[in-house]
Amino acid sequence: MNVEKDTYQYNLGIAFEKIVNAYSTKTALRFIDGTEYTFQEIDLISNQLGNYLATLNIEKGDVIAILNEKSLNSLCLMLACLKKGILYTNLDASSPVSRLNKIIDRCLPKRIFSDLKQVPEGLEKMESVICTQEIPLSDYSADVILSHFDGNTPAYIMFTSGSTGFPKGAVMSHSNLLHFIQWGKGTFHVTPDDTFTNANPIYFDNSVFDFYVSLFNGAAVVPLSHTLVKNAKDLVNAIEQTRCTLWFSVPSLLVYLMTTKVLTKDRFPNIRAISFGGEGFPKNKLKQLFEMFSDRMNIFNVYGPTECTCICSSHLVNSSDFENMNELTTLGWIAPNFGFNIIPLDVSQPHLGELCLHGPCVGLGYYNDPERTSNAFVPDPNALYHTRMYKTGDLVEVSSNGQLYFKGRVDNQIKHMGYRIELEEIEAAYASLPEVDEVGVVYQKISAELGQIVAFIQINAQASSPELVLEKVKLIVPSYMVPRVQHVLSSLPKNQNGKIDRVQLKNML
Repeated sequence: MNVEKDTYQYNLGIAFEKIVNAYSTKTALRFIDGTEYTFQEIDLISNQLGNYLATLNIEKGDVIAILNEKSLNSLCLMLACLKKGILYTNLDASSPVSRLNKIIDRCLPKRIFSDLKQVPEGLEKMESVICTQEIPLSDYSADVILSHFDGNTPAYIMFTSGSTGFPKGAVMSHSNLLHFIQWGKGTFHVTPDDTFTNANPIYFDNSVFDFYVSLFNGAAVVPLSHTLVKNAKDLVNAIEQTRCTLWFSVPSLLVYLMTTKVLTKDRFPNIRAISFGGEGFPKNKLKQLFEMFSDRMNIFNVYGPTECTCICSSHLVNSSDFENMNELTTLGWIAPNFGFNIIPLDVSQPHLGELCLHGPCVGLGYYNDPERTSNAFVPDPNALYHTRMYKTGDLVEVSSNGQLYFKGRVDNQIKHMGYRIELEEIEAAYASLPEVDEVGVVYQKISAELGQIVAFIQINAQASSPELVLEKVKLIVPSYMVPRVQHVLSSLPKNQNGKIDRVQLKNML
């Protein structure tokens, strides 16, 4: 099937085929070992993988899970799913097995694929895990595999922290992503001459920008391994060697590169834009970055929830942002194809409250989780007809010129190290241990931009030591959710309702 130039692009499979036809010989994937693959080559590999999936009876509407370390085959497997209307979810191979099993129980993948020959011990359905590197591609046809399905078809599931101790699987549609791709192209002036960094973990929502806004606009992307990203010198060298032009990451990664003095004014010679999002950027460090690079590149602060295709606003950082060093940089203006409402905490302050988003980039809900979907994706009370909006849980203030400023969280969710975390999930991990009788977890703000997770626990005679309790928690939650500080109390304070009083816990800090 050849996609003509004027073909209506109502799903990502068709959109990608148009890109392949236009840029078949251009580089799509560039690895740091010097290996490059053109759009035509990854198109053919994804077709082979799609035909392979058909032999496993995996079809439109089914789910597969990928322990994805950014190999060629795993990235092409994502494309194969997009062509066939199959949902994929990328898993963190370093995450505790108990958490992976919760995700698998929720999305019930038909098969699990892995870049690793040895999968984590204890993973359910382990006997069905397929190593992507060992799939015999030559056994399968490279003929076009496009399926017919509409834009509302789910594309992927992105799992985030959940307040019940159970991760939430946000589902994005093909239509959501088609809008996102066009927004990214316009905002960052993306052309086929660009090369994107992919320093973000592929299971983290920041990677959606890296993967989709690059490949679906004819630009190249450089997949960077977790091991490489942790080495500041090697990472910066890799960005330069692969001639990357666009960078996106959490602020903490940029701060790390500056703190280690690897990122200096003469580095990143080809980068024309740096964007960051997922958490607040410490103002003094952002000023340092701005002074280092603003004369030759644009620096963007972007914001948005996983549930709304990752980014809903952007702000081009400028010198006026540093007139007040005690507040976070503005989130900017809402993206053109979004609408928003503010649910005020106090009717006397209508411009300060919970941000609610609506428009075609609002996702489909949480996979196989109708209760939490109905709580977060709600009818828009201001609409004269049926339309949904997503309650972000973020407190924002809208300035007189329409810019948004982040002011905190409505609930007990935090953003830490670039990750959205429900503190209740950490509490659920502690509560699962027989040595723990009570637990309360709070977030301590160290400054406007920085904070740490603090746990208060009451332990019993089964606990040999508080340190061992913390070690067990590390086996349940990812490393970025492990409390930095743990206090042991004889009992935890309660409020009038008999619930643990987290306000009192915070007052103890």
